[in-house]
Amino acid sequence: MSTTYPTRGVLDRPRSRWADIAVFAGAAVLIWLVVRVSQGMNVPFDDSAAPSRISTDPAELPYYAARSLLRMFLALGLSIVFTFIFATAAARLPRAEKVMLPALDILQSVPILGFLSVTVTGFIALFPGSTLGLEAASIFAIFTSQAWNMAFAFHHSLVSQPRELDEAARNLRLSRWQRFWRLDVPSGMFPLVWNAMMSFGGGWFFLTAAEAISVNNREYALPGIGSYVASAAAESNTGKVLLAIAAMIVMVVGLNVLFWRPITVWVERFRFEDTKSAQAPRSLVLNLLRRSHIMLLLGRIFGPLVYPIDRMMRVFGLAEHQLYVPEKRRRANDLVFAVIVSVALAAGCFLMLRYIQSTVGFEELLHAAGLGAITLARVIVVLIFATIIWVPVGVWIGLNPKVSRIAQPIVQVLASFPANFLFPLIGAVLVATNASLQWAGIVLMALGAQWYILFNVIAGASAVPNDLREAATSLQLPRTLWWRRLILPAIFPSFVTGAITAAGGAWNASIVAEVVKFGDTTLTATGLGSYIADATSVGDGPRILVGVLIMSAYVVGLNRLFWRRLYALAQRRYSF
Repeated sequence: MSTTYPTRGVLDRPRSRWADIAVFAGAAVLIWLVVRVSQGMNVPFDDSAAPSRISTDPAELPYYAARSLLRMFLALGLSIVFTFIFATAAARLPRAEKVMLPALDILQSVPILGFLSVTVTGFIALFPGSTLGLEAASIFAIFTSQAWNMAFAFHHSLVSQPRELDEAARNLRLSRWQRFWRLDVPSGMFPLVWNAMMSFGGGWFFLTAAEAISVNNREYALPGIGSYVASAAAESNTGKVLLAIAAMIVMVVGLNVLFWRPITVWVERFRFEDTKSAQAPRSLVLNLLRRSHIMLLLGRIFGPLVYPIDRMMRVFGLAEHQLYVPEKRRRANDLVFAVIVSVALAAGCFLMLRYIQSTVGFEELLHAAGLGAITLARVIVVLIFATIIWVPVGVWIGLNPKVSRIAQPIVQVLASFPANFLFPLIGAVLVATNASLQWAGIVLMALGAQWYILFNVIAGASAVPNDLREAATSLQLPRTLWWRRLILPAIFPSFVTGAITAAGGAWNASIVAEVVKFGDTTLTATGLGSYIADATSVGDGPRILVGVLIMSAYVVGLNRLFWRRLYALAQRRYSF
């Protein structure tokens, strides 16, 4: 009796002309919107007569939302490019990694206002007489709120790759280009997509500061939903703030359905496991794309280009490294590298300290350090409560496909929604009740930072191989042992990544959480965030430098002494 096998065409999904029409129409509308909205990004600009507010006419809200969305996706594209280059270099160059990861810690700790105070003038000078300068500054500011988290996640996926995959890449003599696209990107796709989604939500959080720019005693306002909220809050118009919140909810839900949900379902194919989940997540949009002939047509057009590009990129060499380096040579190279880095750091610190001593004096460093301790206490409270609340919730969502199908969209909406849009309403309540921002600031910081932990825990729990979960079920592990021996070790790497970025996010959130404005009233909480915000608004360069320096010292110091040790432990003992 002969065995017959189905042809490839039998296994193909059924195609539909209606799907073709829907995909083609959607692509046409998207292209038209991008062209239409991008035209407003390059219009004449006069720095001396630049508006500090925008119109709060509700009819403009759809256009403002589209402008903000375009900036967000441009920043996301830049963040992905940065992540691929930076994280890959850090993972493949051990000596550079010793500098690049601390640099990433510092960059993550620098608040968005710190970047804006330095870059706005330069971008305006780069594009004289055009709003492209302000647009570039705004996009760069949003980029700084997205890129660091994604780089940390992708770097962790690279350094925790199974050893057998690395050996397979070398045995197959893959080029660096081939290894990156055939191994590195697919193996890191799952955490990258989840952290990109979380970083996108982080960009929404700082959208107001990126569009309603107040630096160096100057105020600029770009058309966008963030600046709309800022202008409505300045007018004490809670009705228009609520309209912006409603528009934001619609946009976030639409993004989840049309963009993030299809990607999170598609990325399921990159899991490392031997068994398949009984109930795979689904997406109507992804199903529509799969039933369309257009995707198949694109594959036939661009597929033949893969091999020629691979041949061209072989000039970058093979994806292999020396397995043995003579001890004397390694030590000599390490010494030269250490000397160069030490001299550069010493020169930079000397120039920076001399500038501070000649302007505000070293006493200002002690004052800022005391304020930083107060903000640190708020950050610790945020992390403790976020961990207690969201780790069990994240595990529950990640391990239950039925729950995940319902809860993930809700979580994505909550995480993507910019909590600082609620700050004017909270400010109105605080003003009406004459309450203090000292304790309320903790809640405001939590609204912007807690989601990093939840999203990473969900991603970690979703990535637990089904064979391990089925083994635990077969062994009938008690609930306590199930948590201690399976779940907590399995999610530990993801939790550490989320906690590191949540801590950095909380420090950054302090800039907007410790200063809340509503109408003519400004509420201020004692802390390093309000110190930097005040220095930035008046253009006090020395105090901005002091504030950013102290915040970076706190973040990097904690990362070195605490978080990095947990990160190394997660990488050494708990990575699959």
